[in-house]
Amino acid sequence: MPPFLRSELPDLAAFSIVVRRRSFKAAAIELGITASALSHAIRRLEERLGTKLLNRTSRSVAPTPAGLRFAARLEAGFDEIGSALSEMDDVHAGAFGELRLNIPADASRLLVSPVLPSFLKLLPDMRFTVVVENRPVDMVAEGFDAGIRYGDTVPEDMIAVALTEPLEWVIVGSPTYLDRHGRPKRPDDLMQHSCLRLLLGDNSAFRWELGNGDAMIRIDVPGNCTISDTQSTIDAAADGLGLGYVLKRRADAELRDGRLEVVLPQWSSTGAGFHMYYPSRRQNHPALRHLIELIRAREGLPPLAR
Repeated sequence: MPPFLRSELPDLAAFSIVVRRRSFKAAAIELGITASALSHAIRRLEERLGTKLLNRTSRSVAPTPAGLRFAARLEAGFDEIGSALSEMDDVHAGAFGELRLNIPADASRLLVSPVLPSFLKLLPDMRFTVVVENRPVDMVAEGFDAGIRYGDTVPEDMIAVALTEPLEWVIVGSPTYLDRHGRPKRPDDLMQHSCLRLLLGDNSAFRWELGNGDAMIRIDVPGNCTISDTQSTIDAAADGLGLGYVLKRRADAELRDGRLEVVLPQWSSTGAGFHMYYPSRRQNHPALRHLIELIRAREGLPPLAR
């Protein structure tokens, strides 16, 4: 078989995306081409190799054994290309273009803001757009290069890289509120308190998760005030308006100076840490690795494997 030409690389990339997505439609959207054009590319590749790579029906697509082995080898090769791009020395104008990131407010406060000066100093001519919102988004459809989510909420078809260790969630209240209303001794006592309910990105109210593992319980707490923003919840709790359920790290300052205290500490809950996620190892933005490494270093995590 004659060696592959550079002009044939798009067909190889298209095949790899179809295998990862297990869908011609989803792969075509990611590539920005029609499903018909993608089908022609796969057929052209199969004819070139003289081997059937995919089993296709009207409802599903799956690689043949030969296709699966071929996809694994391609993935390793594309990873090498991605690593080479991330290690480029030229970080000046035009090398990286624009990086668009979608992140929740807690990740902005805890992870991105602290490393932003170093990141922008490293890449002074790159355009960096950060959209801070708590709603779930379709990254590809809305034009983002990457996003940050809790690890257990990252879509299965995305690449995810840990940015933090698992995170602790706690119930907090002000000493004034607790002196007036009493300190809960067990989870059931929360039903007699005013709680600052947590509004999720999909506009549903979060049931507080208390404890860990098999002992975890979920409680739909009472309260007339529902808030989607962590800092607003912390401020309201510190003002004595009720009990709040927050990431402990976000309330560290208020806990240290005594404006808040942890309630039911034995029922704190450990949840998934933050992860950076993006559609593809080989198509991720070349500046993204720099941002990930800066965050991981600040969080005490080891560098990514090369």
